[in-house]
Amino acid sequence: MPKRKATQLEAEPPALRRSTRRKPSPPDAPANEKGDSNVAQISKEAWPESNTSLKSGKTKASRKAQKSTAAKPVKTPKANDDDDDDDTSKPPDRWYWLMKAEPESRFENDVDVKFSIDDLASKTDPEPWDGIRAYAARNNLRSMKKGELAFFYHSNCKEPGLVGTMEIVQEHSPDLSAHDSKAPYYDPSSKPEDPKWSVVHVKFRSKFAKPIGLKELREMGKPGQPLENMQMLKQSRLSVSRVSPAEWEYLMNLVKKQGGEVMDAT
Repeated sequence: MPKRKATQLEAEPPALRRSTRRKPSPPDAPANEKGDSNVAQISKEAWPESNTSLKSGKTKASRKAQKSTAAKPVKTPKANDDDDDDDTSKPPDRWYWLMKAEPESRFENDVDVKFSIDDLASKTDPEPWDGIRAYAARNNLRSMKKGELAFFYHSNCKEPGLVGTMEIVQEHSPDLSAHDSKAPYYDPSSKPEDPKWSVVHVKFRSKFAKPIGLKELREMGKPGQPLENMQMLKQSRLSVSRVSPAEWEYLMNLVKKQGGEVMDAT
C-alpha cells in the first residue's frame, strides 16, 4: 500500500601558521674580573637591567634571581576541554522512528493512497512502507534496523497525530513501486538496475486508546519542553523521522496516562 510522500559543505578554516623565526639570543655576558673600574661598564644589550649589579667596580649577575624570574610557559586550555568528559554527541545504540501515512482517501495517479493504523492492523504479512520520494525520509528508512519500533502518525487529515506503534521487521530494500508506471508514486528516473528509493517492512504492534494530537505535540516541542528537539516538529514535512530514546519514553508514558494501548499485537 503506497504511503504518503512527504530534502552542506562546511569550509574548513585555514590553518594558522606560527612563525618559525626565532629572536636572537642575547650574547653571553663578559666574564667577571677583578681590577679597575673600566671593566665595570656592561652593555645593557648584553645583560638585562634587572640582572645586573654594579658595586665597587664589579658586575655581579644574580643567577638565582634570573632563574626565579624566568617566564614559565602558560598552558592554553582547549576549546573543548569542558566537554571532553561529557560527550553527548554519541548516537544511541537504538533509535526509534515516526512514520506518516494518510488515513483519509486521496488519489495519486488514479490510486487511493489511504492507509490507516487499522489498515496496518488488518495485515497478516509484513507491510512494505513504500512511496517515499524524499531523500531525507529515504535515508531515515535506510538507517532503520530490524526490531526497532516506530510511531504510526496519521497525517493530512482532520485530526493528525500519533495513533499507534509498529515494528521494523525487515530492513531496507529497493522500492519496486517506483518502476511501476501505474503506481501512485511512479518515478521514471529510478531504474531497476540503479534504484533510487527504498522500503522497509513493518508489522502492527499497538493502537493508542487516545491519540496524541499534533497540537499537543507542538506544545511539548516548545523551548524548554521535552520534545523541543524532536525531528518531526523541526522538519514538519518530513514523512519519516527519528525519535530519540528519551522522546519515545516520554511519549509512551503519556500514552499510559491517557488510557494505554487498546490493541496490542504483543
